[in-house]
Amino acid sequence: MRLVILGTGNMASSHAAHFGAIEGVDIVGAVDLDVERAQRFAQSYDIPRTFASLDEALDWGEFDSVANVTPDRFHFETSMKVIAAGKHVFCEKPLATQYGHAQAMADAAEAAGLVNMVNLTYRNVAELQKFRQLVEAGTIGEIKHVEASYLQSWLVSKAWGDWRTDPTWLWRLSTAHGSNGTLGDIGIHILDFAAFGINAPIASMFCRLKAFDKESGGRIGDYVLDTNDSFTMSLEFGSGALGVVHATRWASGYLNTLRLRAYGEKGGLEVQHGMDGSSLQMCAGEDAEIAHWRDVPVEPVPTNYHRFVEAVHSGVNGDPSFRYAADMQKVLDLGFVSEDKRQEIAIG
Repeated sequence: MRLVILGTGNMASSHAAHFGAIEGVDIVGAVDLDVERAQRFAQSYDIPRTFASLDEALDWGEFDSVANVTPDRFHFETSMKVIAAGKHVFCEKPLATQYGHAQAMADAAEAAGLVNMVNLTYRNVAELQKFRQLVEAGTIGEIKHVEASYLQSWLVSKAWGDWRTDPTWLWRLSTAHGSNGTLGDIGIHILDFAAFGINAPIASMFCRLKAFDKESGGRIGDYVLDTNDSFTMSLEFGSGALGVVHATRWASGYLNTLRLRAYGEKGGLEVQHGMDGSSLQMCAGEDAEIAHWRDVPVEPVPTNYHRFVEAVHSGVNGDPSFRYAADMQKVLDLGFVSEDKRQEIAIG
C-alpha cells in the first residue's frame, strides 16, 4: 500500500510511526502548506517526497491511500478531493465539523467503492474491545445503566503546555478558529467509547454545555474564548439503557482519562484508560453478591492503522467507517440544538 500523509502537524507523527511499522506499507509522500515543516517531517520518517498542496500530490498520483491529518475544519474539503481522485481515505476524527459534511463524505466514499475509516483512537484500547466482547456474550446480562467520562486538566495544569500562550491549545477555545469546544473535540471519543463498548446506538439525549470565564475580557489576542469547556449528556440508548456521559478540561489530577461503566442484570463492567495505561474489571455472578471486582485479562488487538491496511488489501471496508462517524457527528450536532432549546432530542 502506497500512502501519503496529508498534514504534518502533531498527530501526523503517530500516523507515520504506526503505518511505517506495518509490513507492506510504503509512506511515499507528505503534504503540508508549510513546506519547511513537511520537509522536516519527511526527513524524520524517511519519506521520499513532499508536496506544498494536496492538488500537487494528486497531480502526481503515484499512491492509493491518504491519511488525512489536517485540522478538523479542513477534513471535508480535502477528503472529498481525495475521494474524487479515487484514493482510499483514513481520516482523523472528527470526520467533519457538521453532520451535513460528514454525511456527504460517507455518501461519496461509498459511491466510489473506496475504503473509508476514521481514526477513533480509543478503539485501539484492548480493554475496551474486551469490554464489548463480554457485553455481546451476555456476561453481565441486559445493560440497564451506563456512565462514561472523559477528563482532561489542561485548563488548570501546564503539564501539556500553557494554553494561554500556545496556539495548539488556544484555537480549541475559539469558535472563530474552527473549534466546537469540548463537545466537538473529544465528545466523539467518549460517545464512541460508550456506544461501541455497550454495542448500542444512541436513541435520544439531553445536553448541557458550559464555557467558563478564563480570562479578563474573554479573549487572548485574536482568540475569543467562547467554546464550551465542559459538557454533560443524559442519554437513552437503542437497547433501552439509560446513561450519563460527560467531559471537561477542568479535571485536576486527570491529564487524559476515559472511563466507562456498565451495569446489567447479572453484573457490572468498568474500563479505564489514561496516560499510565488501561484496566478492565468485572463484578458478576457470585462476586455481585459481595461487591467484589476482579481484573479481567486481555490480549493485544489490531490497531485502527492495521485494520485500515487490511481493509485496503481485502477491499472490505473496516470499522469505524465514515458512515458510523457521520452518525456520531449527528449526535454531536444535536447536542448543540439540545443546549439551545433546553430539551431532550431524539436521534432520528
